[in-house]
Amino acid sequence: MSARRSKGFTLVELMVTLVVLGVLAAIAFPNFTSTIRSNRVSTSNNEIMGMLALARSEAVRNKQGAGICASTKGTACDGTWSDGLMAWSDLDGNGSFNGGDTVLRFAQGSPELAVTGSAPALIAFDARGRRRSAANQQIALAPVKCKAGESNRTLTVNLSGQVRVARGTCS
Repeated sequence: MSARRSKGFTLVELMVTLVVLGVLAAIAFPNFTSTIRSNRVSTSNNEIMGMLALARSEAVRNKQGAGICASTKGTACDGTWSDGLMAWSDLDGNGSFNGGDTVLRFAQGSPELAVTGSAPALIAFDARGRRRSAANQQIALAPVKCKAGESNRTLTVNLSGQVRVARGTCS
């Protein structure tokens, strides 16, 4: 035996390690993309719930009202639910966003997420934190390429302004 110690890896050891890593990556990648899609739905769900809570609390605080609406750039209620969401303070109490109202928060939509909801794309609260619309309003979240078994969410805002979340799976 040689008294000299090796200071590296042989080519065979390196090739075996790379093959094992390649097999593990091929097995893990499909599950990882499913996890990313599920986390994207959960994150957007939390963002919308936070915006609804912000708008509702602002409506009670300013004693005029507030709301959220679909917005492309955060300056007007001019988009679809998938474009993005804007929370605003209704300073004149009319239940819609006008030029004098204050934008509280804007969240850009994700192209990987399909967001649909009640028309018009607006949820407004009165001075007591109740929803202004007579019917329940819903916002549904799902991945754009939703495969069977992947998670989706449906948020329902009832007349009192409370939000209920229903979890589901794509079919």
